[in-house]
Amino acid sequence: MLEDIVHNVPHARHAVLLSADGLPRGATEGLTEKDVRTISAAMAGMQSLSRATAHFAGPEQDRQWNQTVIEFSHGWIFLIGAGQGSYLAAAAAPDVDMQQISFRMHRLVARLGNNLTSPPRVSAEDAGGPRGSAPRQEGSGDAGFVLGALDQVMSEVKGARHAVLLGSDGLPRGATGKMSRDLADTVSAAMTGIHAYSRVTSQFAGVTEDARWRQTVIEFQHGWIFLMAAGPDAFLAASAEHDCDIEQFTTRLHEVVPGLTAAATPGKGKGTGHV
Repeated sequence: MLEDIVHNVPHARHAVLLSADGLPRGATEGLTEKDVRTISAAMAGMQSLSRATAHFAGPEQDRQWNQTVIEFSHGWIFLIGAGQGSYLAAAAAPDVDMQQISFRMHRLVARLGNNLTSPPRVSAEDAGGPRGSAPRQEGSGDAGFVLGALDQVMSEVKGARHAVLLGSDGLPRGATGKMSRDLADTVSAAMTGIHAYSRVTSQFAGVTEDARWRQTVIEFQHGWIFLMAAGPDAFLAASAEHDCDIEQFTTRLHEVVPGLTAAATPGKGKGTGHV
């Protein structure tokens, strides 16, 4: 049944069905056994970290994870739930019809429904850490830690919530004023892992000499999280309400990115945009 996606969606490349613990349950033709194992392990880690960041998208009670989308210069990767303990990942070329591949993926999940149940919802207690230990959302911001350019974006875009600039070492370099230092630390660590898993899946999206990761987007029932490159050895993670104008939000974030690395202490090492 996985071949339905590749055969019926122009520019779709591959699909893999996997368990929550990273074991492959099926894959389309054209992938080696090693590739399928690598993709399954990376996607299992990706969904786990994606769901763990639900508190960053907002404090609402309904924190159901909907999907994670990874954008590369040479293609896309889509990850959705396929029942409790199962997930469906699909890869496509840059010019794929995103609505069509999403429709086919969800239709396939429905067809698998006789054997797989719906993924569990993430409650306010279990999202973002053990019960009672969720990071504090609001804070006044440490002196020298608040990035005014990010605060400006939050004030201009309706539904924008938080943003944090982090280094590839997983440490925050600055954040919006209403974001607590605890939340910045927790989100930065999770985003470092999400970026690493994103890069591992590059060949799933397609083989090319100049593969470049662009962004990873996580959609929840209550909001969005965006992770994008922010100059050499740095990343920007931002969150917004679900009804936020995401085109306006991401455009404004990209506009302020060039000035962020100048405002924060740069890390050492090579750039991380290339896969």
